[in-house]
Amino acid sequence: MSAPIPLQQDFWNDWNARHREFDIPGTSLRQSSVILGWLERMGRRDLRILEVGCGAGWFCPQLAKYGKVSGTDLSDEVLVRAQARHPEVKYVAGDFMKLDLGRDAFDVVVALEVLSHVDDQESFIRKVRSHLRPGGVLMMATQNRFVFEHFNRVPPPGAGQIRKWLDRRQLHDLLSAHFDVRQISSVFPMGDRGIMRVVNSRKLNRPVRAVFGDRFERMKEAVGLGSALMALAMKPE
Repeated sequence: MSAPIPLQQDFWNDWNARHREFDIPGTSLRQSSVILGWLERMGRRDLRILEVGCGAGWFCPQLAKYGKVSGTDLSDEVLVRAQARHPEVKYVAGDFMKLDLGRDAFDVVVALEVLSHVDDQESFIRKVRSHLRPGGVLMMATQNRFVFEHFNRVPPPGAGQIRKWLDRRQLHDLLSAHFDVRQISSVFPMGDRGIMRVVNSRKLNRPVRAVFGDRFERMKEAVGLGSALMALAMKPE
């Protein structure tokens, strides 16, 4: 059951202020590095980019290297502070599903860990698609249901927090109805339960990393053990 928008807004204002405004965790940094790599391969600096669910707005200034950036989120209080810090970005607070951001207005839409917090995911994807020009690109990260359900201890959702994780197949099915899916992969292995507690332990990973660097982490990502799924998809021309 969906939480009322004002309750969701209160939750995310508090959560983003505590967890994303000044201290960015490794999983977000890994996701953002993938997005920046995809943008770099596009070879352009004149893109129109929209970040949906930009949270505290920390990633938008990095996206601005590639063009003109707008960021939107429910967290209105946090975005006021983000706007003061980053005047080069246009921040728009509000319910994305009700905002008029323009049809075919963007070359790229970025959404990091937003989809699982949306009640009507089908409508969300359709709206994202409407804002992209033909040939525009969606770059997305969302929690990996397989990893979170099997290998992580996760507290119950807070008041105003929606939680609807997807696995790889579900994500592909959702996106492929509206986009040409170019890539789905996993990033940032994480787990504190079952076999993943051992696989991700510092005791094991410290000597492995000393010998192999990040190659062991990339191998875990390649077999789908990353805590987040990354999707690259294109709106048909």
